[in-house]
Amino acid sequence: MHPEVHLLLHEQRAAALRREAAMSGAVATRDPERAPLRNRLGWTLVELGLRLATTPAVRGRRPAPGM
Repeated sequence: MHPEVHLLLHEQRAAALRREAAMSGAVATRDPERAPLRNRLGWTLVELGLRLATTPAVRGRRPAPGM
């Protein structure tokens, strides 16, 4: 399949999906007042995940018997 044909088919399918979403009312409207809260919450969760991922797992471990 030629790249131009693939791109044309993709654009047609995307347009059809947008029309279908608009007709069903599934298009989400963004509330600009909620965006800062969502951004802060998102970045806080990212920071928490990074802290959990980089915390050393050796804390609280005891040496194996016989060592």
